[in-house]
Amino acid sequence: MEKSPTSNVKSVFRRFSLFRKSDGHIKKKQSIRSLKAFKSEDKDEKVTPETFEFKTTEIPLKPCSDSQIKDYIQTDMLKEAYLNLLSLHRELKLEQGEALGEGKSHSDLVNKEKDLNLLYVALMDKMSAIVRNSSALPSCNNELLVYVATIILEEEKRQGETGAMQGWRDAWRDAVLNGVRDTLKKVPLDSREQNASWLPVHLEHLGNAVVGHLGKVKTELLSSYPADFNVFETYVSCHREAVGEHLKSLLEKVTELKDYYALLDFIIHSYPSDLQGHQRALIMEEDLNKIKTSYCHCQKEDFKLKLENFFILETEVWKKKKSPEITEDGFRSSKIDTDICQLIASYAGNLEKIDENLGKSVVSSCLEELNPFYTRFEKEFSQHTVSLLTSDLLDCCLWVEYHITYINSFSSLKENLQCYKESCSAQVEKLEKEVDGLTQRLRQTLMDHFKSEVKPYMDGMMTKKWLKTDEDFKEVVSIVENYSGLCKSMRAPSVQTFVNDVHSYVAKEYVSQLMKKKYSCKKPKNEDAAIKLKEQWNELRKLFVEMGSSLKWLYPLGNYLSDIIGMETEKNIKDLLHPLVSNYPDISKKQLSAVLSFRDNGFSLEKHNVINHFTVLKREAGNPNHEHSFFTDIE
Repeated sequence: MEKSPTSNVKSVFRRFSLFRKSDGHIKKKQSIRSLKAFKSEDKDEKVTPETFEFKTTEIPLKPCSDSQIKDYIQTDMLKEAYLNLLSLHRELKLEQGEALGEGKSHSDLVNKEKDLNLLYVALMDKMSAIVRNSSALPSCNNELLVYVATIILEEEKRQGETGAMQGWRDAWRDAVLNGVRDTLKKVPLDSREQNASWLPVHLEHLGNAVVGHLGKVKTELLSSYPADFNVFETYVSCHREAVGEHLKSLLEKVTELKDYYALLDFIIHSYPSDLQGHQRALIMEEDLNKIKTSYCHCQKEDFKLKLENFFILETEVWKKKKSPEITEDGFRSSKIDTDICQLIASYAGNLEKIDENLGKSVVSSCLEELNPFYTRFEKEFSQHTVSLLTSDLLDCCLWVEYHITYINSFSSLKENLQCYKESCSAQVEKLEKEVDGLTQRLRQTLMDHFKSEVKPYMDGMMTKKWLKTDEDFKEVVSIVENYSGLCKSMRAPSVQTFVNDVHSYVAKEYVSQLMKKKYSCKKPKNEDAAIKLKEQWNELRKLFVEMGSSLKWLYPLGNYLSDIIGMETEKNIKDLLHPLVSNYPDISKKQLSAVLSFRDNGFSLEKHNVINHFTVLKREAGNPNHEHSFFTDIE
């Protein structure tokens, strides 16, 4: 049965114990064999923890001088140095015992003990240097490591003795750690000026160095130690500690987002997989959180900078009066929504495999940063494009196109960011409100401009001139047709809202002209007015059907009013009131009176009866919650 490393080492020091207890059996002039002599005696046998014994070597009866022991230590002759230290220790104990019995001064012995301790310290330092170099150098003297391990084991057995030196195993581990540190210092590290990818390249070399070094530990160093030293586990632990320290020093040099990402990727994802299962973390959780915090801060600044660049690109479009791009499906669009979505997706995608919670934090930060961006965009857009309205017709059309473009872009952005609603619900909901508010204001600005274009021509309706010419109405139709063409490049649902707003405004403005008592037709002109009103209303209806208006309930109104105005006798008007009141219950007595005045502003009993009948119908209808409101907003 093969002897274990520990049992072999114990047998060596069992001999040491026998030598210490049987001084009389030791030859007085026995010389100490050098390490070289020992090697030459067994030149064909490799020294290992399993085979190493001091064989015929014995502790000298008389230790050599301190300077000679120092020389042994300095020249790596550990066996000779250690045996003489044991002899010196034994001699000191004997002298201390004699001095105690004779009551002599201890001053010389105190100095001798100090010298012995200094020699032990020197031996420990030399052993640490050997272990350290065995980690850092491509190859090492494995036999020296066998002696190092054997001495450590013997000294650990002596821990209970008076004056025994402590901390041998700790010193060994510290030496291992320092050797690993030395190895990592040799990993190539370019500066940022030398190589833009300095950190990813260095981390790749670092990972390879760790794997290579641990491979060397398995093949070259493991056989030099007894099993209870847990050599490989110790080296793994020291690599993690040294790499963690190294990463903390690298963090001080990191300023760019890609480098923070490379650092996180290495720590969490790319660090050699065979070390991931060990209990000790590569770096402390507190330090990892600092890196994550720094990453988030850097990412936020990067996102703000990218948003600024997007904004500058849009500003250049306005300054140079570039026409917005039209997508394959015919909609005007800016790339700003696509760029923003792709940027956020790239942040989230990069972190997906590293840290899910960090990915959520980054997305949340981006979404929050969009809110002030919208506010600034709206203000700057208005200031940069308002001059287009004071220029020629083409610039006015371009102004409209820009508004449609950004209504489309920001609506698209809102839709595309819905994928983050589950993970960042509060931020997405706030963003939705911001985008809805922005697109609503852009639509309203567009609508206000449309009103300003149409209003002057609407004011010319229901007059004597209106009866004679269609000039003003044709201008209204032309403007509506122009917006109808532009609206084809606006995406749903904004286009539906805008078309309905245009339809509602045109219908109310047209009908309101009847209420302003600008003109009274009287017979037979009331018949001509009724015909014209019906023709124009139907032409408008055709326009809004083509535009896709969903306000179908408005279509019958023009015919109702036209029939009232064109009715030959006033008493027959009562028969027309029921469908009018049923479908448009918010029409008032004053408003009906204005329509009747347009037909004929004279007083008659029949007109009075019509008003009374209207009052009865309204009273019978009560105040139902009608689906639509039209006349309420007409003065």
